[in-house]
Amino acid sequence: MNKTTRKIILSSVIVLFLIALAISVHHNIKYELGNRPSYAISARDQHIKNGVMVFCYHRVLNNNDMVKFDENVSPNSQFHDFNVNLPAFKRQMNALQANHIKVISLPKLIKIMDTHQPIHGKYVVLTFDDIDRTMIDNAFPVLQKHHYPFTDSIITGNTGWYKSGTNLATWPAILRMRKRAGKLVTFAVHTNRMHYLVDHGTPVFNIPSNFVRFKRDYAVSQTVLKQKVGYQSPIFTYPYGSGTPQIQKFLADRPGLKAILTLNNGIVTDHSDLKQTPRVIINSSSWPSVSKWLS
Repeated sequence: MNKTTRKIILSSVIVLFLIALAISVHHNIKYELGNRPSYAISARDQHIKNGVMVFCYHRVLNNNDMVKFDENVSPNSQFHDFNVNLPAFKRQMNALQANHIKVISLPKLIKIMDTHQPIHGKYVVLTFDDIDRTMIDNAFPVLQKHHYPFTDSIITGNTGWYKSGTNLATWPAILRMRKRAGKLVTFAVHTNRMHYLVDHGTPVFNIPSNFVRFKRDYAVSQTVLKQKVGYQSPIFTYPYGSGTPQIQKFLADRPGLKAILTLNNGIVTDHSDLKQTPRVIINSSSWPSVSKWLS
């Protein structure tokens, strides 16, 4: 066997290996995406005519080649479930305007519920968890253009942190955005340093032995927020969407806490309890049902 023949055989083996690998990756991605949870609103909620839908966003990504590649090939559920690309975000904000949906602030919703005002028609509240840099760089200019109020939930002790594609905004960047946003922005606390998972996926603050630590962490988060923006927040946002009954009771008993944001899918109505505020995660899976409700 001469040298040229060996090169041809080796090249053929490599090509066949790459083809097999591509097929395997394609099947794995198809399986993973096909088994993602559905974030669509329920058929029951679809019929609600008078209510407030609280949108939940995490990252709003630039529509560059890398993002497009990841959208097409990544089986990572975190990427698809918690990311929205910028063109889609713009279309979503335009849809609110086109459907004459009134976007209200979370403090406005709190006031409506506190004073027992009946909800007539459809409203939307916009919330952003974690405050990734993409919220400031990409989402905020769009919100400012529409003059839409929004709530940012801050992990007060982790600002500027980077891990696995998440690049949390620094305090200087947050404060510059606040100056530009004025009354459009409200801040919520999202723990100080307890936004992570342990023991194969359990939120660290939900472990019973960490309850005392969580109480201290909550107090610190409010203290840091007051130092940075001048007030303690009436809003707490659960990392990973929910807390144990013990955590729920502790938060519900905080005198200044008016709203606790969950990731329980649903719509706020006259009968809702804002201490268990439902939200809709906005992504490619949920948007068709959300768009249908809006229109």
